[in-house]
Amino acid sequence: MIKGFINRRIGILIAILFFQTMNVFAIDGGKWGDREWKRVLDLRGQWKFEIGDDMNWAKPDYNDKDWESIFVPNEWENEGFPGYDGFAWYRRTFTAEDLIDRDNLYLRLGYIDDCDEVYINGHLVGHRGWFPPDYETAYQYDRIYYIHEEYLNPNGINTLAVRVYDAQIGGGIVRGDIGFYTKRSFLVPQIDLSGYWKFKRGDEDEWKEENLKDADWNEVLVPAFWSQYDLKDYDGFGWYRKEFKIPAQFKDERLILLLGKIDDMDEVFINGKRFGGTGRMRSHMDEDDINHRDYVKDRAYTIPNKYLNENGINIIAVRIFDGWLYGGIYDGPIGIVTRDRYLEWQRDYGSKDEFKNIINFFFGE
Repeated sequence: MIKGFINRRIGILIAILFFQTMNVFAIDGGKWGDREWKRVLDLRGQWKFEIGDDMNWAKPDYNDKDWESIFVPNEWENEGFPGYDGFAWYRRTFTAEDLIDRDNLYLRLGYIDDCDEVYINGHLVGHRGWFPPDYETAYQYDRIYYIHEEYLNPNGINTLAVRVYDAQIGGGIVRGDIGFYTKRSFLVPQIDLSGYWKFKRGDEDEWKEENLKDADWNEVLVPAFWSQYDLKDYDGFGWYRKEFKIPAQFKDERLILLLGKIDDMDEVFINGKRFGGTGRMRSHMDEDDINHRDYVKDRAYTIPNKYLNENGINIIAVRIFDGWLYGGIYDGPIGIVTRDRYLEWQRDYGSKDEFKNIINFFFGE
């Protein structure tokens, strides 16, 4: 018993020393921690603010000149609204010249108490939690939203509007990194497949087929949670489809498909042939089939060359099952890279996996 006690103490001491080392490493510019992020536009400071709830406040042409100004990030109770629980909106304008033509762009809003919807120029770009009457808090999540250039006005004023609901105690955009950022470790696709994809809820085996007529399917931006597209309460199956071509210079290359992160599980097809997937997908899913860690895994699938069409036109279909909350292909990168490019990126940033392995060694998976 004494030996076991000593071993546990030694293990705890090693863990403490390890985390102290990692903390110094991150602060000093290591690959772990927030040094992975590069800020391109700082949004800390004074924002327009109003209590209440009106969806017109998401519109870029709404006149908010009579609104209060409060500092972000901070609890709104500390900015002159003590004791207030309920809906409120933040608004802020910015110019986008420093945001255009980025390999990747994210809006970071730190921690919001309790739930939020975020609009750029009237377009919903992200949300966390659920508003009443189906209220569910998301105060514990750091808000990081992938931003498509389609949302931005490159040559004029842009409007960022944040709808917030707070149920109790402190409320608002309370703390964290506030601004537009790029991710240093982002693997930039050589063939970019982000943007508009065809989407349909439900599950039919024929939806994987190359010659399926999908003109009447919805168009959604990828990456983004499908809950942004009138599917806020939908858990179940959904399919994405996109047509693409392989440029001539990649004809003889070994190619890898990148699908970022998917909530929760997926199967991937090219021209009707399955070649990748994460999670145990079946026609009828139940709670035991869901691995609640799959949604944070990066998707990268080797494409068999024999599955690609010689005429250059190909169809990718992605079958997804979401068991809880948001659903869909929600983070990038989205596209195709050569195997050499992927291995080069893996060499540069593979130490992250070593970090995860060390954590698992101490604390288990």
